[in-house]
Amino acid sequence: MQSYDLSKLKVLIVDRQPPMRELLRQILREFGVGHIVEADSVDEGFREFNRLVPDLVLVDWCPEFDGLALVRRIRTGKESLFPQAPIIMVTAYGETQRVFQALDAGMTEYLVKPVSPSLLYTRIVNAIENARPFIRSKAYTGPCRRRHALTFGGPERRRSGAKAAGAGTNKPSPAAVAAPVTTQEAAGEAARQAEAA
Repeated sequence: MQSYDLSKLKVLIVDRQPPMRELLRQILREFGVGHIVEADSVDEGFREFNRLVPDLVLVDWCPEFDGLALVRRIRTGKESLFPQAPIIMVTAYGETQRVFQALDAGMTEYLVKPVSPSLLYTRIVNAIENARPFIRSKAYTGPCRRRHALTFGGPERRRSGAKAAGAGTNKPSPAAVAAPVTTQEAAGEAARQAEAA
């Protein structure tokens, strides 16, 4: 795995539990993260998000803390200064249904508690190395939920002269990536990551 200098990274931790915030802070310090800010509520988290404009956000999600509300606010709120910020959902929820909910809210990575330094580092590196295109549509705002490039091996059926949006480029077409339905492949990959954690 690639090693990164994270000293210039600005990270926001939003978790209602002080011990969890402290654990994440200590792990991030060990990684060499230069600027770490904490918040203990969704409202404070959003204020700090707009004040700091972080490079990465770690968000809790549990029965007493609606981290999904913060993710949605960051992604779609009119006051949000950086809706494209990578967001790692840090949660005790490991069920596939929860992974789907977090994907649909716009999270970038999913990490199931208990947190280990190696798993957190893996999620951070994945957010860096595998940055996905950012999608804005009526049905969804967030990183593209497809984790793998889809290839088509069938015959060309378009009329001559017709070209799909993005054809001939490495970028997926806007129509292809703005699909409001989570692909089974992306959800399966996120679920496997959650189960492996």
